[in-house]
This record gives sequence, C-alpha cells and structure tokens, in this order.
Amino acid sequence: MSDDCCQSKGCELSKLKKQQAKVLWIVLFINLGMFVIEFGAGIRADSVSLTGDSLDMLGDALVYASSLYVINKGSKAQAGTAFFKGTIMFVFAIAVFARAIYQLFVSAAPEPTTMSTVGVVALIANLCCLLLLTRHRKDNLNMSSVWLCSRNDIIANTSVLVAAGLVLIAHSVLPDLAVGLLLAFVFAKSAGKVLSESWREMH
Repeated sequence: MSDDCCQSKGCELSKLKKQQAKVLWIVLFINLGMFVIEFGAGIRADSVSLTGDSLDMLGDALVYASSLYVINKGSKAQAGTAFFKGTIMFVFAIAVFARAIYQLFVSAAPEPTTMSTVGVVALIANLCCLLLLTRHRKDNLNMSSVWLCSRNDIIANTSVLVAAGLVLIAHSVLPDLAVGLLLAFVFAKSAGKVLSESWREMH
C-alpha cells in the first residue's frame, strides 16, 4: 500500500514537471521572438522604455532557459538558478538606467506610433505568458520566480503604452525617460526580492 502511494506521488511529480517544462518552452520562444521585435523597434523609435522592455524580454528568455535546466534538480540548484535570475534583473536595471541617461543628453523625442503598436503586441504576448505560468506560480521557488518575471513584464508593457500616449500629447522625451527610469526601479526591486529569497534558500 505504501509503495503504491509512493509510486503514485512519484508519477504525479513527474507529470507536474513535464507540465512545467512544456509551459516554460512556450514562454521562452514567445519572449525570444518579442525581444527581437521590440529591440529593433526601440532603436528605430529612439525609445528608452521600448528598448528597456525588450531587454526585459531577453532577460526573461534567459530566465526560462535556466528554469528548464533545473526543473528536475533539487531545491538548492533551483535556488542557485533563482539567484542567477535576480542578477540578470539587476544588470538590466542598470542597462535601462544608463540608456535613459544617454537619451537625456541626446534629447530626441521617440516615435509614439511605433511605441504604442509594438507595446500592444508585447502586452498581448506577455498576458499569454502570465496566464500560462499562473497555475504553476506556487509549485516551487523556481516557478514562483519566473511568474514574478512575467508579472513585471505586464507592468513594463503598460508603462510603455502610457509613455507613448504622453509623448504623443507632450511632444517631449521626458515621459519616455520617466517610464524608462520607472522600469529600472521595478527591475531592481524585483531583483532584490529574488536575490534575497534565493540566498536564504541556498544557505
């Protein structure tokens, strides 16, 4: 009876990991595709917020890849990967901040039509990712950290759309810079949370 129970639990765990892997592969490819689209559009439109959001997409793709790597490993390995994710978030926060400072001196107003169009596409893509990940967000630290990354994407996409509207109204670079700096702050705050949780888990 006990052996049957253990075997049943093992089967359930194996099934859960397969479900997690399937979801991670889907969101990985979505984020890679959106990174290419957003980064190109952000450079052409001179948009800090759009470029920052594209870097977030790339970071998430790396996060999902690392999560796939540890999906069948123990909690310590998953904590180490979560620490890696937090580091990626922090690096991108610095990158977005540096881009905003550069854009401030260039003072070129971004192209709001490109910002809004690509922003809507990115928001739809990330809503799909969030819905796919939500059912697994409480499975373990590995899945909760990727869900947090996906949630941040929704905040970033919404912020880009707000920036596009304000740029269109004000004909100024300042709304785009403000949103870019806000994204840098959100990335840094989330990085701190993931880093602290994974550090405690590892030790």
